[in-house]
Amino acid sequence: MSTILLAIGLVLCVEGLVFALAPSRLEDLLEVLRRLPLDTRRNIGLGALALGVLLVWLSRGMTG
Repeated sequence: MSTILLAIGLVLCVEGLVFALAPSRLEDLLEVLRRLPLDTRRNIGLGALALGVLLVWLSRGMTG
């Protein structure tokens, strides 16, 4: 449970930094994403998901 809380906390820290330090760039990024086709956005999401799973899997191997 503590690992889940740690992961959520880290995500919120990174997301908070983006909103605090570069809100106008975030709007630009959202506009670029809005212009991408739906399939491209889906593939980016699946790629991010796969990378996240890989990083979690690798980190678990380093601690055990």
